[in-house]
Amino acid sequence: MRRLSITLSLVALLQNLPAIAQTPIPGNTAQTPIPGNTAQTPVPGNTAEIPSDSIQQVVAAKWMTNFSDGNFYPERFVSRAELAAIMVKAFRLDKRQEVNKENLAIPDVPRSYWAFNDIQTVLKTDIMKGYRGNQFFPNQRVTKAEALAIFAQAYGVFQFPDDAVDEILAAYPDEKSIPSWARKAIATVATEGFLNTDAQNNISPLKPVTRGDMAYVLSKYLQRQKQQPETPEVPIIPNSQPSP
Repeated sequence: MRRLSITLSLVALLQNLPAIAQTPIPGNTAQTPIPGNTAQTPVPGNTAEIPSDSIQQVVAAKWMTNFSDGNFYPERFVSRAELAAIMVKAFRLDKRQEVNKENLAIPDVPRSYWAFNDIQTVLKTDIMKGYRGNQFFPNQRVTKAEALAIFAQAYGVFQFPDDAVDEILAAYPDEKSIPSWARKAIATVATEGFLNTDAQNNISPLKPVTRGDMAYVLSKYLQRQKQQPETPEVPIIPNSQPSP
């Protein structure tokens, strides 16, 4: 009887205690993505959501690929080597005339490296630059500002005057954090409608770019390509007289 009384007292005590809230993780406002989930996937550290159809479009175009387990993992960061490979595919850089130049000596990218040809291509076409001593640092993470500047270099940077660049970027609360060398390139991407931002319209230019970020930009570029009408062919009329 005494044991029952003690048990009932403990139950009553626990019922009157306030609920214990889960402790939030500082700096992480996004839910952890579930691999294989085709719903919109929040990117950790960035409240921007990448629509699943953006990922599907770039995978279908073979500009980016899923991992061996079939998942895309949009939250993962992009290395310089991976970005080089993406740029070559998306802009068909291997078809440009500059690729025929003699291969460059890159100490940290041997011929056996998986992205050797892609890195040679982006360097020869001036889409990406190397570092001192001709180093490329293929495994180094890329910031969003760097990735957008490289994308714009391949796409074609609009030569806006500085005041126009400032006016375009004024719409983004964190535009002051955009490096000076990337402002014109990011203004180009923004003007073309390729730029993804978070819920507060921040660009987050100094954060590492993710696979989801690149999928969004590339999907918008792909959509733009599909919208452009093909140049109509002028029909040839047999035995027609040339115009005077």
